[in-house]
Amino acid sequence: MNIRSVVKVLGFLLLVTAACLLLPALVAAIYGEPDWVHFLAAAGMGVVMGGSALLILRDAPDLRIREGFAVVAFGWLCVGLLGAVPYWLSGQIPSFTDAAFESISGFSTTGASILNDIEGRSHGTLFWRSLTQWLGGMGIVLLAVAILPLLGVGGMQLFRAEVPGPVAERLTPRIRETAKLLWGVYVLLTVLEIFALMIAGMGFFDAVCHSLATMATGGFSNHNASVGGYQNPAVEWIVIGFMLMAGTNFSLHYLALTGKLGAYRRDEEFRLYLGILLGSMVLIGATLFPVHFFASAHDTVRHTIFQVVAIMTTTGFGTSDYLLWPPVAQSILLGLMAIGGCAGSTGGGIKVMRVLILLKHAKLEMKKVLHPRGVFTVWFNDRSLSPALITNVLGFFLLFMLVYLSGVLILTLGGRDLVTSVGATAATLGNIGPGLGLVGPANNYSSFLDWEKWLLILFMLIGRLELFTVLVLFMPGAWRKS
Repeated sequence: MNIRSVVKVLGFLLLVTAACLLLPALVAAIYGEPDWVHFLAAAGMGVVMGGSALLILRDAPDLRIREGFAVVAFGWLCVGLLGAVPYWLSGQIPSFTDAAFESISGFSTTGASILNDIEGRSHGTLFWRSLTQWLGGMGIVLLAVAILPLLGVGGMQLFRAEVPGPVAERLTPRIRETAKLLWGVYVLLTVLEIFALMIAGMGFFDAVCHSLATMATGGFSNHNASVGGYQNPAVEWIVIGFMLMAGTNFSLHYLALTGKLGAYRRDEEFRLYLGILLGSMVLIGATLFPVHFFASAHDTVRHTIFQVVAIMTTTGFGTSDYLLWPPVAQSILLGLMAIGGCAGSTGGGIKVMRVLILLKHAKLEMKKVLHPRGVFTVWFNDRSLSPALITNVLGFFLLFMLVYLSGVLILTLGGRDLVTSVGATAATLGNIGPGLGLVGPANNYSSFLDWEKWLLILFMLIGRLELFTVLVLFMPGAWRKS
């Protein structure tokens, strides 16, 4: 691996992050808050470090596959640590471990927080929390691939390492154009949600922050009680709609905007995505209606739909404390945490496409038992899937379960109760935020020890970057010279 190439691109990413830090500095200055200085200081650090790397390593060679993985993994860590600096310098989050947790939780779109009094934070801090999620949602690296050619660095390696899901769809032959199209759709949906929330009665600042967090499926809210704190059903229905879109493959949104609305209906993954959502809503609703958990049928339907969509899309917003729901409902939500959104969306989790491929492969294996001499193929959207891709999906699922069980075991051995260990691991590895036990929707991660927070930070990064991208760097072969 050529370290010089990796550091060069990391320097560019630090410069991008430094530029983004100017926005919360401006917000803080507009509201007359003193922490605008700290955002500028953090931006200055990014300029110095990133500029130095680019200047010294300007002649570094182009990226290859291994360098692409390293840039994605270390890029997320670097921008996350730089993003923690203003929290720490301003005293909004006095502990650097907590500041790093909050920042990387944002960039990884996890939405897990250590803040107990969110409403007491400065406007600059609240805006930066949401902006980190928005940048991480589509991927700060995916944004960079549209610009990297200007530096003489190819973007295809980064795209292969970053785009979520087992298939990195290319909407156009040129990766740079693909990145621009995806970002265009992302920006358009974000702006539409801002206007919709303002029409529903939410203030401009809160509408911007919640829209940034929704489209990133991040879940950071400006309210201690999350979206439920606004007590506005219209706001909740709007957020539900945009969470659904954020959990859908953005390629489908692009095709729909070009007039190909049938793309949704023809996509097998999208159909399964809706099927799982609807099935979960019916099952959970059936457990809540008999116990009269909510005052009316409309409230039951609204809160059920909101939490099912929020959990499966891995957004993590809340309108109700689902830990008070019947155990069956909690079990269904735990399963949705693992599944996550669609491939090519901003959602986390295993991804619906992988679940669909696993189901198709299981059906194929049963056919082989009945017809040993038969030759069968797994099809997806009228395309045959190669054995290599199916093997990749099987390996991903096995690796996901091993990492998940390891996390539960480590936290349990460290003294955490089993329910909290299961919930915290699932919530961070799936990039959801709220989990079960002490990290439910009415609580946060502030009570965790520093070593536990760094472990969960690792899980956030592993989950956001699709396991292989991070774990492959632990293999000695990734660092040998080719």
